[in-house]
Amino acid sequence: MGHRRKRDIRVTTHCCLVARAFFADELILGGEEDPQILKTIKSVAKNWGGKLKIGYEPSWRSFLRKRKQKKELIVHLTMYGHMLMEKLPQIQALSRTRRIVVVVGAEKMPPEVYKLADFNIAITNQPHSEVAALAIFLLELQKGAPLTSNAQSHFKKAKYVIKPGAKGN
Repeated sequence: MGHRRKRDIRVTTHCCLVARAFFADELILGGEEDPQILKTIKSVAKNWGGKLKIGYEPSWRSFLRKRKQKKELIVHLTMYGHMLMEKLPQIQALSRTRRIVVVVGAEKMPPEVYKLADFNIAITNQPHSEVAALAIFLLELQKGAPLTSNAQSHFKKAKYVIKPGAKGN
């Protein structure tokens, strides 16, 4: 949310790559429209497999309101929120019956985002990277599944597959 083309292209791209690699099934870019990022992530998904819906939403407010109406769980990652490990069991329980929308901000988020969120979650209350926060949240939410040897099965129809090896070959 709040993507700025000239300033955020690398971090936004990395957030998208992490979300995809950690099993997200949809990515919605908010802020300035940036067709290049969407094209890049679509290309990665096509080559590396998996199902991934990608889009752009010009209005974060209407997007979050629509998702709330659909009873989707809104989790806002912010260093000002409750510590992840204190709320994780509750989020995991709710995720069994509800889709989760994870909000990651590129800029300072308006107070309304905090109000619309079902959970404002901090990975740490220290300054840190939104890329790292997203990875840690998705990893913990899924109890480490993205890091298992079975994770590749999530990425069907991949043109490229890495075969893990002790020396990277």
